[in-house]
Amino acid sequence: MNIHKLDIVHQDFHPGNILSSDFKNRLQISDFGLSKLIGANPNNPEKKNIFGVLPYIAPEVLSGEEEYTKAADVYSFGIIAYEMITGFPPYPDIPHDEELALKICNGLRPKIPFHTPKLITRIIMSCWDARVTHRPTFEELEDELWEYYNDYTGYLDLEKNQDSEIVIQIKKAEEFSANQELTNTTTTTTTTLNYQTHPQAIYTSRLLNYSKLPKPKNEENFERELEELTKSFSHINTNDDINEF
Repeated sequence: MNIHKLDIVHQDFHPGNILSSDFKNRLQISDFGLSKLIGANPNNPEKKNIFGVLPYIAPEVLSGEEEYTKAADVYSFGIIAYEMITGFPPYPDIPHDEELALKICNGLRPKIPFHTPKLITRIIMSCWDARVTHRPTFEELEDELWEYYNDYTGYLDLEKNQDSEIVIQIKKAEEFSANQELTNTTTTTTTTLNYQTHPQAIYTSRLLNYSKLPKPKNEENFERELEELTKSFSHINTNDDINEF
């Protein structure tokens, strides 16, 4: 949010560039080597080069449909948020190649677990909407996330806000996780976060120039599902503009 206020875009936003000593306190965004001032060097012949980690790059950037914008950083945030709530990196079991880039442009996104609080699901989905102008800004994201954070910490610290929608949804998610642990019949050496990483699933930044990718679009039913989520919770937002992405 702070760099966007300066009209700077990061352009390489992924978990490898997020630092913390313990991941309990403030996180630090790092590696601004690819960052740029919006509108700078418009005639640079290298501006079309795409460099980054494929799963975190917005589809309009992959396809060449648009230059890198603030909305592309928001898309990256959506993928990072998915990874933080699930523990899974995006697309670990398939090659990170032109075929994946094609699927992303055609609307492929990671699958959000059904028991994830719907308020959080809506935020993540809005961030990776193929319709660039429908994504929230980081200012809007901060307003909404702080509201949920304050509600939940108030519940934990002072036992208030018990009727808050985010508190109710988090409690349901915790109950689901507890029930899963009780009914888990696998051995103690197996966890739900075990997964096989494909040898061509690459999570480091590299040059990615693909040709003839289609104009980005959302998968079928994506927009309907997002609209339904937005309508379901529009009454609890104190900021009336938050739903007008």
